[in-house]
Amino acid sequence: MNLSAPTTVVFLISVVIAIIAVLSRYGGMHIGLESFHWALLAWIVLAAANLLKGL
Repeated sequence: MNLSAPTTVVFLISVVIAIIAVLSRYGGMHIGLESFHWALLAWIVLAAANLLKGL
């Protein structure tokens, strides 16, 4: 399996989701999901971009 770097757009989407996770944990915002789920979603998006870009 050949991994490749994600595009800038996918990286920025992952960063935004990770920021939402931090804000929902420490900023007192309630966004519907727990901060762990937001962080997990950001990781899944980034991992999927790494795995699927080369296909």
